[in-house]
Amino acid sequence: MIDYAALLNDHGLKATFQRMNILRQIDQCGHMSVEDLYEEVVKVHPSLSLATIYKNIILMVEKGVLVEVPIAGRKSKYELSKEDHIHLVCTECGDVEDKMCFDKTDALFRKLSEDEHFKLNKRQVNLYGICEACQMEHVS
Repeated sequence: MIDYAALLNDHGLKATFQRMNILRQIDQCGHMSVEDLYEEVVKVHPSLSLATIYKNIILMVEKGVLVEVPIAGRKSKYELSKEDHIHLVCTECGDVEDKMCFDKTDALFRKLSEDEHFKLNKRQVNLYGICEACQMEHVS
């Protein structure tokens, strides 16, 4: 289990109850939009405003605690910052699935970075398409 207070402190942020609840909810769901997050967090803390959620999300992205996953034509989703991986993003339902990078993808990123004399610090790869469930819906 992740120590959310330590995670926040490690990134120079105070461990407020709002931030702790935001992190816990995102951690449980994997990827969440601000609106979906608000719907869940307000059940536990009804006095929390949508503006407070937005403010905290933006701050935690800036500090590297959270990562924004942009979704074409939809609201972005957010996840806890973790080991580099690839996102498979469904453009139909907005689902985001994490996939680990393989040796071949690591080699490709390394070569591209070297060829371009680019010092790669972190990567976020988002592949957009249609998930298997949505493909099945279109077949029926």
